[in-house]
Amino acid sequence: METWGACFLTLFLCLVLSALFLRRPHRGLPPGPPAVPFVGNLIWLTRFAADFEPPIRDLWSKYGPIVTIRLGSIPIVMVGDPDIAHIMLVQHGAVFADRPIPPPSLQFLSSNQCSVGTAGYGPRWRLLRRNLATEMLNPSRVRQFADARESVLHVLLDKLRHTAASGDGVVVVKETFQFAMVSLLVFLCFGEKLEEAAVRDIEAAQKDLLRLFRKLNIFAIAPKISRYLFTRRWNCIFLPLIRSRRQQKESNVPEENSFRSCYLDSLLDLEIPEEEGRKLNDDEIITLCSEFLAAGSDTTSTALEWIMANVVKHPNVQEKLAEEVGTEIKEEDLQKKPYLKAVVLEGLRRHSPGHFVFPHAITKEISVCGYTIPKDALVNFAVAKMNLDGEKWPDPLEFRPERFLPGGEGEGVDITGSKEIRMMPFGVGRRICPGMSFALFHLKFFVSNLVGEFRWEAADGGEVDLSETPELTVIMRNPLRACISSRRK
Repeated sequence: METWGACFLTLFLCLVLSALFLRRPHRGLPPGPPAVPFVGNLIWLTRFAADFEPPIRDLWSKYGPIVTIRLGSIPIVMVGDPDIAHIMLVQHGAVFADRPIPPPSLQFLSSNQCSVGTAGYGPRWRLLRRNLATEMLNPSRVRQFADARESVLHVLLDKLRHTAASGDGVVVVKETFQFAMVSLLVFLCFGEKLEEAAVRDIEAAQKDLLRLFRKLNIFAIAPKISRYLFTRRWNCIFLPLIRSRRQQKESNVPEENSFRSCYLDSLLDLEIPEEEGRKLNDDEIITLCSEFLAAGSDTTSTALEWIMANVVKHPNVQEKLAEEVGTEIKEEDLQKKPYLKAVVLEGLRRHSPGHFVFPHAITKEISVCGYTIPKDALVNFAVAKMNLDGEKWPDPLEFRPERFLPGGEGEGVDITGSKEIRMMPFGVGRRICPGMSFALFHLKFFVSNLVGEFRWEAADGGEVDLSETPELTVIMRNPLRACISSRRK
């Protein structure tokens, strides 16, 4: 018996070792570095999710603009070429439109993928995206919140004035911009103006969540602890708002400071047809509200800071912009300001808040550009690399809004990428950010008012540092410090 046991154990170990070390990778995948069985490529052991861009750039330099890395046994195809991205995301858009199932440590963030960004490609995703687009992001609904924007703008300008008055004219704008964006999104999400302390609580919870996400690499542990801590905090903050709004709708007597409609109202009314018309539960509503706040506030405030940093760094751009927008700024006139649009587009091209999109999963095996991408692969696309492609953009590192004016190389550029991809700050294809127009409008709104209200100069006569550092978005390593003074007589 001992002899047979030893033989069986030896045979078993041989089979396991053969499976590990003699297993061939998927044939036809793009090239990439060697991988360790079970572990994959070693960068995952030492890099957080938001901090792996430098080694990926090295791989592109070595293997070309499309490479394969491995997460355990899962191949991840990283695409850095705009033409290949167009083939995948536009020409074969349906194949590349799915989302991966999150790892256990992150599943609680999406309530079983019940969010616009994480939902699999199918009926639920279409329902959630259509609801968001029609109920909150369409132009007519955006116009209904003009009073909310004006209120947030006044708070933003007053905070900048107060800070400047107490600091020899110097302001550090990062926190002020972030608070303004969170305040605006809270208006739109919950339909009422909350006290500053409540907005600060929401802002702090969202920041803690983003910090957690950044610190979770693929070997993150204790997902149950993370779920307990953050679910409890979200419930304490969001559940009272949800229940209050539900009671208002049921009584049909809105409070004095409530708006006519909001994102939460649409979620309370939403029904899932493929699940016998059931309503969303509280966890799903909390997830969608959190997604709305995070997606709209963090990226927009980051983009706003980058744009204003370049406005400060380039006085000629600032004065040309100030001359165009004037000091009396009306929302309905923003579309008539070509240089304002050019400044915003150039800011997004030069400093995209996200250097990669959310990972794409594919619905079936497909051959692209001579490579075979298997169904179990994930695919991601390098937004910043494409935005700074020297073949598409002469002098790509220069901040030059004139490139988007008539006669410039960016004249008439389609940032949806439907015909070709030259820049993709909002993604491309079926998973393009549904809030693209919403974000562009608000960036133009705030940039025009900030420049129309104040003159901006580098603090202490210094230089503006445009170096980057990754968090969930890619932010300024040294937040913008500027000296402001009123343009009004």
